[in-house]
Amino acid sequence: MAIGSAPEVAMSAAISATKLLINNEWVESSSGKTFPTINPATEEVICHVSEADADDVDRAVRAAREAFERGPWRKAPASERGRLLHRLADLIENHADELARLESLDNGKPYSVARAADVPKAAACYRYFAGWADKVQGRTIPIKGDYFCYTRLEPVGVVGQIIPWNFPLIMQAWKLAPALATGNTVVMKPAEQTPLTALRIGELIVEAGFPPGVVNLLPGYGPAAGAAIARHMDVDKIAFTGSTAVGHLIMEAAAQSNLKRVTLELGGKSPNIIFADADFDQAIEGAHMALFYNQGQSCSAGSRTFVEERAYDEFVERSAARARRRRVGDPFDPATEQGPQVDQEQYQKVMRYIGSGKSEGARLMCGGNRVGERGWFIEPTVFADVKDDMAIAREEIFGPVMSIIKFRDLEEVVDRANRTEYGLAAAVWTRDIGKAYSIANNVRAGTVWVNCYNAFDPAAPFGGFKQSGMGRELGEYGLQQYTESKTVTVKL
Repeated sequence: MAIGSAPEVAMSAAISATKLLINNEWVESSSGKTFPTINPATEEVICHVSEADADDVDRAVRAAREAFERGPWRKAPASERGRLLHRLADLIENHADELARLESLDNGKPYSVARAADVPKAAACYRYFAGWADKVQGRTIPIKGDYFCYTRLEPVGVVGQIIPWNFPLIMQAWKLAPALATGNTVVMKPAEQTPLTALRIGELIVEAGFPPGVVNLLPGYGPAAGAAIARHMDVDKIAFTGSTAVGHLIMEAAAQSNLKRVTLELGGKSPNIIFADADFDQAIEGAHMALFYNQGQSCSAGSRTFVEERAYDEFVERSAARARRRRVGDPFDPATEQGPQVDQEQYQKVMRYIGSGKSEGARLMCGGNRVGERGWFIEPTVFADVKDDMAIAREEIFGPVMSIIKFRDLEEVVDRANRTEYGLAAAVWTRDIGKAYSIANNVRAGTVWVNCYNAFDPAAPFGGFKQSGMGRELGEYGLQQYTESKTVTVKL
């Protein structure tokens, strides 16, 4: 592992959108306040962004309500919504380099990853739901008597959406695409740590031709703008991705206001189970990427790495060796595999967990230190001999810290894998199809990967059991979160 040196000419990203988008107009916040967005690789201010609060939420909700009730959006042919979503995907692809630079600058992830994964995956999500726009349909139902009975799937209305900082482009697409395909209007709060790509997408939304008020973007802080969206009486649904603790607050606000519908994609402590009969080359690289991808800042990260005892020592040694080779440094260096944590708060949180692992008796195999003197970089860190009751095995770290845990047999590992408040994802590595099915059928998680990890597709639903959330994103299941089913019965 080494710090990648910055190229002589740093890649730059033009920043054109720093205000609020309300009713297709770029406006200052009501208070006139702004906040800095920081480059996590240098700790320098990139620019200042308008800071939305409750008054701005009111303005945006009024615009969204007007667009939903009286504008052309809901009543337009469904194929027109699909056409605009395809147009937005076209524009994202046309501006792919620029968007990847902004994502890397604001978030810290390697530019190469943002360009190869985040941007195309966002465009693919808009295209997937564009294809659904004119296929959202009800059913006819044979009921007793001389009646004609059918159902309609109608948009929920004004949707409030709050997205996280770890995958800004992708999370914006996961939220916006199904909501727009089904005819809703949206008030969205991007994460305060990473607002820039969300706002640039706002410019592309206007350019694509979406009507005024259909998409409104409000950068700001959770306790002000986010809370105001969650408790607003004229917001019909809230969709949130973030921590379980904030998910509880969202539920409380929704219940105390107008009982708005809620979908939540929350935290995880996902078990990644490696049996001794697995293809070890694949399993070691797969487990490495399951944890260290995106600087470990992933809700579905394989953060509890369970390894069968007869292969445990080999797995620990080879995983630590792979982590030592991981290149940490400048996100714009093509050789960089791992950039900085998103901000100082996240950096300090991860370092506290590393200290906890040491103090509780886990064996530090590699890492555990800061990298460099500027930026929030952390060495890829591997702990062995981790016990289930240690904080690093129980709590979501959201950083580059691998916890390797020994197990004896299938029945035991299923029990231990389920011994958590979370249930977002899981994985199993084995050549035995019986073991694979047993893990898939008995581990309580919304997604289970077999001999792979982080295999996402817009068609495959994603979401959690237990305190990892409620509802699903992506696929037809995700589409259902943005419609109401209406039954119509006609006397013949």
